[in-house]
Amino acid sequence: MPSILLVDDQPELLDAYRLMLTAEGYAVRCAHNGVEALDHALRQPPDLIITDWMMPLMGGGELCRQIRAHPALAHIPILVHTAMPPSSPGPAQWDDLIKPVPAALLLATVKRWCPP
Repeated sequence: MPSILLVDDQPELLDAYRLMLTAEGYAVRCAHNGVEALDHALRQPPDLIITDWMMPLMGGGELCRQIRAHPALAHIPILVHTAMPPSSPGPAQWDDLIKPVPAALLLATVKRWCPP
């Protein structure tokens, strides 16, 4: 069963996406910020990370940089789900979806990166 790490500081969004993705056959773990997410990823690397950009303690940008810098995690696809589009110099190392995203688009994007 493919695993997804959801990262967002909005608990209601985490709950909704966790239910939706679990119903599609994914094993889902949740984190409320980048610090928690990095800890989860290091202990048990997921097949896909879906993260918000603006969060307390460690935002999505720093989480993405840390994931890409860690040899055991650098291969994991990252989907940034945010109301504020990230700006990054050079080639993007993640895909992004702008909140609010229709459920069908989110599921189609997840399936493209992480088939059930």
